[in-house]
Amino acid sequence: MLIRTATATDAKGVLELLLRLDEETRFMMYEPGERSTSVDRQAETLRALLVSNNSTFLLAEEGGRPVGFLEATGGAFRRNRRNRHVAHLVIGVLEEHAGRGIGTALMVEAQRWARERGIRRLELTVETHNRAARALYEKMGFAVEGTRKDAMLVDGSYVDEYHMARLLG
Repeated sequence: MLIRTATATDAKGVLELLLRLDEETRFMMYEPGERSTSVDRQAETLRALLVSNNSTFLLAEEGGRPVGFLEATGGAFRRNRRNRHVAHLVIGVLEEHAGRGIGTALMVEAQRWARERGIRRLELTVETHNRAARALYEKMGFAVEGTRKDAMLVDGSYVDEYHMARLLG
């Protein structure tokens, strides 16, 4: 397994990974068929993340194929810098690769990357019933800071989310 920073040339593989995740899990934001991003637009998104000092897109590969990702989006207020030390994380791993340490490896690399850039706070949201993801986040030092009631509408039912964060020392 290889964890690396994605580049614009990875756009096609990244988009295919995201579309596949949309199909196989209800824990991601997009529903199947909802994502309308093109390869060119995905490349632009990756380029924008790469020029930011507090955002990144990490790719997990096995056999040269993307099997997981972690996107860290840093605070955007550049003038006053009040939230430049915060990054919001989104992570996804293909079902057939779950339980192999890919999520852990992505989180370890994200924390190393964040410390290197002076990012002090990592945060994320997770559906309260997503036990596997919660276990990973807790293992990586994240703590629940609050519950967002009815935060998502999934398959016709409202779902609560936990807001979780970790402060890096």
